[in-house]
Amino acid sequence: MKILESAENYLETILILREQKGSVRAIDIAHHLGFSKPSVSVALKQLENNGFITRDSSGNIYLTSDGMEIAASIYERHSLLGKLFMMLGVSEETAMADACKIEHDISAETFECIKKHYEINRNKPDD
Repeated sequence: MKILESAENYLETILILREQKGSVRAIDIAHHLGFSKPSVSVALKQLENNGFITRDSSGNIYLTSDGMEIAASIYERHSLLGKLFMMLGVSEETAMADACKIEHDISAETFECIKKHYEINRNKPDD
């Protein structure tokens, strides 16, 4: 299932904030992403209409199974690519920023090959 990069970022942010805080509200997303609350509200309405999130009467935001699938996939890509770049000697800040750019565009085939390569090489001692 292919969705817009911005939607992937929102879903990934919801997943990260839920892990960090336990609950997620629109204001948390706005602060985390540096967006205005009205912009976040519009995006959340679209995610809700597309079946990726639900909200309760208190304004708490939850990922649906479809939303969780996308968020977990993007988060895995972001984390693994960032670790790989740091393993190559890239600073953490740059590695994570670059991973965020690449995570949305890399093919599943290429990511799986990178993942395999990382798993094989992550525990090898430096030469």
